[in-house]
Amino acid sequence: MRETGDHPHHHPHHREHGDGRDGFEKRPGRERGGRGPRVFAPGDLKLLLLALIAEQPCHGYDLIRQIEGMFDGAYSPSPGVIYPTLTFLEESELILGDAVGGKKHYTVTDAGRQSLADQAIALDGVKMRIDVSKRSLRGHDRPAEIHEAVHNLRHALQLHHGRWNADEILRVRDLLNNTAKAIVDGPLNAPENT
Repeated sequence: MRETGDHPHHHPHHREHGDGRDGFEKRPGRERGGRGPRVFAPGDLKLLLLALIAEQPCHGYDLIRQIEGMFDGAYSPSPGVIYPTLTFLEESELILGDAVGGKKHYTVTDAGRQSLADQAIALDGVKMRIDVSKRSLRGHDRPAEIHEAVHNLRHALQLHHGRWNADEILRVRDLLNNTAKAIVDGPLNAPENT
């Protein structure tokens, strides 16, 4: 992870899309090192790791296993996502990493506990999103074609940023809601060709 000389505890400021309401810095781009679905919103993983370490001091691989357990094995965060996040928390002095036998053992600091207390509502939101993600991941993966289509939809919405007026909000809302309804309804209501 590259650091800038002037800001040793912050990421480079080249793509700051988040609004920082979760109390952490805005995250540039996607989670790095993660394969598969984007499970965590910006800031979610930092808050979750902080909460898990506050519950019980542990090593990085313990955290990976704990998160995998939360998803009933349907998702496992890669070390390339977990360890940079732990480094950020440690540099922010929210956790303390004590290297024992070559592996770091993480504990929460007083500042970390205060940060958690300040973000109790945000943490509830993280847990709710995990529950929703777990249900959507369980039992089946999205086909690649569907995953690509969802990516295209997200991209279209991002391109729209800053161009919302009342009519456009209603138009796009109806498009999205009608699409969602058609997906849920399935082919049952389609014209019968048989």
